[in-house]
Amino acid sequence: MPKETRNIKYLVEGIQTSDGAGVNLTRIIGSPELNMLDPFLLLDEFGSDNPNDYIAGFPPHPHRGFETITYMLNGKFTHEDTAGNKGHLSDGGVQWMTAGKGVIHSEMPEQTEGLVRGFQLWFNLPKEKKMIEPAYHDIQSDQIPVVEFEGGRVKVISGTFQGTTGPGRPHTGMMYLDIHLDSKQDITVPIANDWNGFVYVYEGSISANIGVPKGHLAVLDTKDDFLCSSSVENTRLILVAGEPLNEPVARGGPFVMNTKGEVLQAFEDYQSGRLG
Repeated sequence: MPKETRNIKYLVEGIQTSDGAGVNLTRIIGSPELNMLDPFLLLDEFGSDNPNDYIAGFPPHPHRGFETITYMLNGKFTHEDTAGNKGHLSDGGVQWMTAGKGVIHSEMPEQTEGLVRGFQLWFNLPKEKKMIEPAYHDIQSDQIPVVEFEGGRVKVISGTFQGTTGPGRPHTGMMYLDIHLDSKQDITVPIANDWNGFVYVYEGSISANIGVPKGHLAVLDTKDDFLCSSSVENTRLILVAGEPLNEPVARGGPFVMNTKGEVLQAFEDYQSGRLG
């Protein structure tokens, strides 16, 4: 008998908003339609060739209690933080920052013209790791392995696909793949049972038990492998899955903790200069 595959449960379309000092973006997770998908707290897509949409960047701002994973498809950003880290993010690279007990960082674009496009994902930390020391890891494009096959390729940012393991080092179980498919090409991705997962189609479209057009996120079932096929040439999507923490989540702007009191403490620490 053929193996069962996990279905798409429902689709989500992001909302247009702005963040930082006025960067226009699409918020897909962290929106009224999908507040979170444990352990994923937020997913933003940003993309424009108009500098006015992004040039103000993200001046210094605090975080505590989670990780930020920024994947640049196009463009360049410079990172600096109060833990003493500096990094340069360019086309195809990933910035993996663990806020832990607290860090203040900035993410500023380096160019004033040309396309800037990418994703930022907020990945929750479990209760026992929320107050770990901050960490930062620049992953350049040539450090991300690519699995090639007839009709497509997969960039393995984190997790393992077809025996290839990505450089991302999450604190709990997690997979992050960037998948490129030619027209009418199938792909099967094994995902650990009981992990929450999603795909976001940023070029083209795919079909599984239902179709997923460009600009839509599909929330997946939690059992078996995921099988889909591309509907048009040059279909591109990210597939992200992670082990749910099943812990209380208290959110307050840039802080994500387990209780409201911990969030209030984070604000107090920030205002008094003890955070970062």
